[in-house]
Amino acid sequence: MRTKLAAVAMALMALTGVASAQTPPASARPKAAPSGKTEVTWWGHAAFIVRTPGGAVIAIDPWLQNPTAPKGAPWPEAVDAILITHGHFDHVGQSKELAKKTGAQVFGCYELISLLGVGDKGVGANVGGTFKVKDATIHFVEAVHSSSYAADEKSTPQYAGAPVGYVIQIENGPTLYHAGDTGLFSSMATIGEQFKPTVAMLPVGGHFTMHPADAAQAARLLKVQRLIPMHYGTFPLLTGSPEQLRGELKKVRGAAKVVELEIGKPTAL
Repeated sequence: MRTKLAAVAMALMALTGVASAQTPPASARPKAAPSGKTEVTWWGHAAFIVRTPGGAVIAIDPWLQNPTAPKGAPWPEAVDAILITHGHFDHVGQSKELAKKTGAQVFGCYELISLLGVGDKGVGANVGGTFKVKDATIHFVEAVHSSSYAADEKSTPQYAGAPVGYVIQIENGPTLYHAGDTGLFSSMATIGEQFKPTVAMLPVGGHFTMHPADAAQAARLLKVQRLIPMHYGTFPLLTGSPEQLRGELKKVRGAAKVVELEIGKPTAL
């Protein structure tokens, strides 16, 4: 599956004139999060870098070379944890390279971590797993999708366990929910009741994930205050948009505010 998806992605980029970002230099040290604030930087697609008030740096689905990633931006030099939602190439991204560069622990489904080959840096778990990283408590939660992993385009994809999402509870800060690639599912209400996330990062592109109408329903189930749309616009198939999400929220009288992040720009939450 990875081989086909990668081939489709490259073809789409060629047709639309979208060039891959250049490999960023590793010389600049990332800026610290503002005092007392949690800072989130979107790298496009489903990739985020989160910096907490207590100094934790968490990379989520770090496809740092995706077509919309900020060109020339330096990768973070210090990363404590890398969270991978599932095994598809556009979410594993540069996880292995980033872990080697920074020494970060790599979290993901047990089967996926076993396939990645990151040695003692790998932390394989499943839904229900909970881990502490400085001032952040990370919970594995359910997602509805598929997951397979191939080391390269010539390898046969292998089953990579169940997809997951992550809830990140930050001391003296927000509780973030990164849904990963997922469709709408009723247990989002349970995630909302159990963890009370205040900010949700939800896919809205459609085709492989929720579209904006489903994301609006997800916001109601989760009862979040703010929504960060993701996984849209990277390829032509991902047609959903933040503007469509706003429209769908109005239809269901959703109270959540859509926070449309600028790629590469750190945003304090």
